[in-house]
Amino acid sequence: MGMIELLFGNLFGGGRNVIRETAEVFRVNAEAQAGRDATYNQAALKQFASEFAHPRKGWFDQFIDGLNRVPRPAMALGVLGLLVMAMVDPIWFASRMQGIALVPEPLWWLLGAIVSFYFGARHQAKGQDFQRSIAATMAHAPEVTRNIGALQALEAGADAPSADNPALNAWRRSHDG
Repeated sequence: MGMIELLFGNLFGGGRNVIRETAEVFRVNAEAQAGRDATYNQAALKQFASEFAHPRKGWFDQFIDGLNRVPRPAMALGVLGLLVMAMVDPIWFASRMQGIALVPEPLWWLLGAIVSFYFGARHQAKGQDFQRSIAATMAHAPEVTRNIGALQALEAGADAPSADNPALNAWRRSHDG
């Protein structure tokens, strides 16, 4: 048995890979991690699917679902309505604002916290989607740069493929006069 064969037999023999096992001490095995991630995602999706497996038919469930959709549009339309009323009937608007001025400061803090938590989750989800779209756009930057360079070369008349074509160059010389 040769020395190299003995060395490789000790490193990779017996169905083991000592190098891989040693490397996994310092770095996660990407394939095993992908398997764990897939299992986790499947379990999460199964849990979400089980929540909606039985359609809700009761009036209370439908009422609560509808109620959950009200706050965001109500706040937006309410603010727009106040702006319109400030222009249409300033006296009415001013009297309402005097009433709001009597609201104690701790109640404003509580309202701010509620609205922040309500919109915060949506803002975070939209922000993550935005970051993903930015990353996807940036991944296309090298391709776009190459395309712009090719277009600029075409515009300048330096057609790169034809520069290396002797037959085309000879034809151009014969027809240019």
